[in-house]
Amino acid sequence: MSKAKGFLQEFRDFAVKGNAIDLAVGVIIGAAFGKIVDSIVKDIIMPVANWILGGQVDFTNKFWILRMPEGYTGPMNYADLTKAGAVVLAWGNFLTIFINFILLAFVIFWMVKAINSARHKPEPAPAKPAAPPEDVVVLREIRDLLLKQNAAVPHTPASPDPLRRPDTL
Repeated sequence: MSKAKGFLQEFRDFAVKGNAIDLAVGVIIGAAFGKIVDSIVKDIIMPVANWILGGQVDFTNKFWILRMPEGYTGPMNYADLTKAGAVVLAWGNFLTIFINFILLAFVIFWMVKAINSARHKPEPAPAKPAAPPEDVVVLREIRDLLLKQNAAVPHTPASPDPLRRPDTL
């Protein structure tokens, strides 16, 4: 009984862990995103392409017959020929799939770019350094005055530099 309990506990830990839940959410959102992209290509881009090119952009029924089955007298379309056992090079289907891939890749690129630009916030300009406190400003002024005064007085070995610490004499 404890092995079954351990197994169930292990399964529960796996199922509710962040990784499994994140993966499930990612798959569901990915499927929905795929439907959106597919709809953009099929329902928006392809009709415009068909209108511009003056017809249906579909090469799926373009092929070369490499070997015809003996005695075949049926229709000369791809589906019937392949059912009859003809060897065909379906270059049109490949071309259609390739064009769809390029269009899908473009739409995905466009959507990701739009999402990234919407998500990107301009970085704020770096803040100017805060002004030093007034006591620091006064201390700097005193230091500068002492340095000016010290530079004006000639020093001899008998009169040590007044700004030097006594331990460095």
